[in-house]
Amino acid sequence: GPDVLLLHGLGGTRASLFETAGALSRNYRVHAPDLPGFGSSSKPALGSYNAGWFADTLLGFMDELGIESAHLVGNSMGGRIAIEIGLRSPDRVTSLGLLCPAVAWIKRGFHPIVRLLRPEFGLLPHGFRRSTVASQFWSIFHDRDSIDPAVGELMVDEFRRIYHSAGARYAFLASARNIYLEAPFGSSGFYPRLARLQPPALFVWGSHDGLVPAKFSRQVQRWLPQAEQVTLENCGHVPQVERAEETNQLLMRFFAEVEGASAPGLPAAARRTWAA
Repeated sequence: GPDVLLLHGLGGTRASLFETAGALSRNYRVHAPDLPGFGSSSKPALGSYNAGWFADTLLGFMDELGIESAHLVGNSMGGRIAIEIGLRSPDRVTSLGLLCPAVAWIKRGFHPIVRLLRPEFGLLPHGFRRSTVASQFWSIFHDRDSIDPAVGELMVDEFRRIYHSAGARYAFLASARNIYLEAPFGSSGFYPRLARLQPPALFVWGSHDGLVPAKFSRQVQRWLPQAEQVTLENCGHVPQVERAEETNQLLMRFFAEVEGASAPGLPAAARRTWAA
């Protein structure tokens, strides 16, 4: 079937999208890569690890696989990268399924400090205590009972294993820094550029997302009013894991509508949020 490209979030790997890949693969040809700098992919020392760099890399990835256009699904940082691909090469994007995308922060109180924290410090040997990684991992979910504890522990250990690589540390810190420092407004700011997004877009927010709160839907509504927005109740930052069934239904319905096919309505657990 049509191609779908799945893009994971900061600090994650393609494993966070395996359930989505399984659901979509019944009707689509699904690609779920580890982004460069993460998981098992190479970690270029000269990578800039910003949205533009990731977008160019993934367009090259699509060229290598002979993918003329695809539905793009991205969670968190992956959502921001998907938006960038849509802005740079709209003809290559059939639609955008954006799961708690890392849009630009409006209030950036730590901006001066973050600018001083260079990602090159990641090249110095260091690590995080397991308890610290575990605490941060579980904080991205609202309903922790919906996550298999064994899977959660595996993900914590996998992050710590990968983070032992200097290249992975640099990629993680550079990516996080670029996300936080992105200007929201101005001639080249994120939101004025978002207003020029052409491919159909579905934004899925989590009602209890502490990293990218659902209130960002108001900015999306202001700058991209034609986009569809849905908030999943009792959901954190990773809806494709925490609310997999609802999220997959939303994506499949949206893709079908974009392709001009009939599709079921929204799942009962979701509600549209059209900000005033």
